[in-house]
Amino acid sequence: MQISLLIVMLAALLVPILMARFKINAIPTAVAEILIGMVIGTSGFQFVHSNESLTLLSTLGVIILMFLSGMEIDFSLFKKSPSEATTIKPMSLATRAFGVNVLLAGLIGIIMQRSGIIKDGFFIMIVLTTIAMGVVIATLKEKEILSRPIGQTLLLTAVLGEIFPMVMITIYGSLNGGDLAGIWLTVIPLLVAILLLKRFRQPYLWFSEMTKATTQLDIRLAFFLIFTLVLVAEQVGAENILGAFLAGMVMKLLEPTEVTMDKLTSIGYGFFIPIFFIMTGVKFDLWGLVQSPTALKLVPLLVGSLIIAKLGSILVFKTAFGWRNAAAGGILTVTTITLVLPALEVAKSLHTITQVQADAFTLAALIVCLIAPITFNTVFKLRPADQVKERVVLVGANILTVPIAQKLSRDFYDVRMVTNSAEKYQVYNSEFRELTLMPELTVENLQGAGYLDADVIVFGVKDQINAQLALASRPLTTARIIASFQDPATVAEVTPKLRAAQVEILNSYHVNATVMRELIESPSILQMLENNDSGLYEVQVRNHRYAGVPLMGLPLINHMTISRIRRGKQWLAPHGQTPIEYGDRIIFTADHHEDVQEIRRLLGREN
Repeated sequence: MQISLLIVMLAALLVPILMARFKINAIPTAVAEILIGMVIGTSGFQFVHSNESLTLLSTLGVIILMFLSGMEIDFSLFKKSPSEATTIKPMSLATRAFGVNVLLAGLIGIIMQRSGIIKDGFFIMIVLTTIAMGVVIATLKEKEILSRPIGQTLLLTAVLGEIFPMVMITIYGSLNGGDLAGIWLTVIPLLVAILLLKRFRQPYLWFSEMTKATTQLDIRLAFFLIFTLVLVAEQVGAENILGAFLAGMVMKLLEPTEVTMDKLTSIGYGFFIPIFFIMTGVKFDLWGLVQSPTALKLVPLLVGSLIIAKLGSILVFKTAFGWRNAAAGGILTVTTITLVLPALEVAKSLHTITQVQADAFTLAALIVCLIAPITFNTVFKLRPADQVKERVVLVGANILTVPIAQKLSRDFYDVRMVTNSAEKYQVYNSEFRELTLMPELTVENLQGAGYLDADVIVFGVKDQINAQLALASRPLTTARIIASFQDPATVAEVTPKLRAAQVEILNSYHVNATVMRELIESPSILQMLENNDSGLYEVQVRNHRYAGVPLMGLPLINHMTISRIRRGKQWLAPHGQTPIEYGDRIIFTADHHEDVQEIRRLLGREN
């Protein structure tokens, strides 16, 4: 037992090392781990044999894989954005594309069942609709397009390709297990998940403050959620992977920090998940598959079916992304491995498929997981239309907001402005095209028109109106809110409430005094701030690729001078070996505006 476990752990260590050493980037790590499992297992040298300990660790691996898959869901993508009325709508595209996939998969399932190829067409439909969200996310991250419209669309399609089959597997298990009444009991894990979310939403904030190296309350809570919902799911006759997936969704809705997510990812992909994939390869019987002509013929048929079932999505994607990228996106959604394996375990336990047929499914899934990412990387080409810009809304049209709107770079910002003054609308409409007249400037009207759906909202009307709108908007948006004030007395009155609501304050009186002091003490600083070519700039590190990289290793470091780093509530004095962390705000200067754009593009884009 110890030798088999040792060999599996050695294989898990060697796979990423060898892939990095030989620069094997086209093959997903999960596929490589299954392949190495085949080499050391039943189909190869038979160094490893399945036992109770490895089976337990493998089961924990698939449970944690489903948990982390639930945590990958970006729930903000499900919100309808009124501002996207004339642009790309990722949720709509993904829903239509996946709907077409389901129809094609159902049709293929009916044909294969009536042809006698497979006993159960419903099971075929489930398998053909699955999408390996982990593989899709890894590929999109590698291309650095996860936050772009096409990346969001493919991510949502992959999310649907996990949620829908997940529910269908549970229903399939109940139907074939003879427990028709038990189907309704599968709602119980969802209800328990909702109760857990409500119960721990407020305590989780306290956990984040109280946790320390020896307690790790956030990680303990995560595993409590996993085992609670897995136990509930099993008790009501649902699949344990459904409970694990719901636990991941609950954890994500608790809004864990990047540090917490990194720790959970490290635990999963550093230990448990590789064991699951390697043991899948260990148990794979290639020779038994070869000796069965019927099952062997099933492999190309399944590969073709997996591809055909996803071709319909290309027609949907084409309406927004053009033929080339639509074809690349459609092929990427063919990837399927993570949910196919649990589905096969369910089907085998119900005796609806044989072990040899399960091996044929596994081999077909491996083949498409090799083909799809390579094809996507070869075909996909980023278009200017796929760029994601920071959305800025300026409320109020005046000598403060209009110049700001005009000077913000169109390469990085999508700026809109709204005013309640017909007179100012007539004055500034010709100077700024994205200016809208709203006679009644209320939070309800702003929300209804989509102006709260932004990354930054600036209130620049009258002092009292700015304070009221900022406070009323806070519960309705996750955007940064900046409120401008002219009167020092008003600022003193509203500052406690605004700061409690995390509203940023622009105090014109304080700004003028600060600028005057700087002009007296450090006149060169003011000149630098006024210089459009070599000003003082800020970029927030959102690209995970540069997390942990020392300053001297950053791109274009020779073209920039870093003054300070804002990390949380602390200011850091930088030096060459200072490691960058995700979320850091870097204050820097650069000689040319082109360098500023490139630095912001590389460090600031979400990846």
